[in-house]
Amino acid sequence: MTKAGDKQNKQTEEIRQPVSEDWHSREEPNVKERNLTANPGDKISEQPQSIEEKAKQVAVDVPDITGDQITVPTYFVVEYPDGEKKALHHVKDAEEISDVIRQARVDEEGNRTWW
Repeated sequence: MTKAGDKQNKQTEEIRQPVSEDWHSREEPNVKERNLTANPGDKISEQPQSIEEKAKQVAVDVPDITGDQITVPTYFVVEYPDGEKKALHHVKDAEEISDVIRQARVDEEGNRTWW
């Protein structure tokens, strides 16, 4: 084969480079494409869930502008002085979460106590 023939064969070979997938080749649409008005982690399940199930849910798990991974739970589990435990949703129960945080105190040893 001539040098011209080798050159032509090299030009017709497809070069594969790692790039993002085209939007139409993904199996599921992304959040923006689904036109969601809330993050998927902001949604509250219609099915009843235990506190343990709620405690495992994550609302946000993405890197911030510095590259640090930021993880925010969907529910904050709070135990009240009477022993009652509640799973407070980070959006729906934001005011109650703020109230709990305001009641936080630090003891003489620097340990945080809630009541």
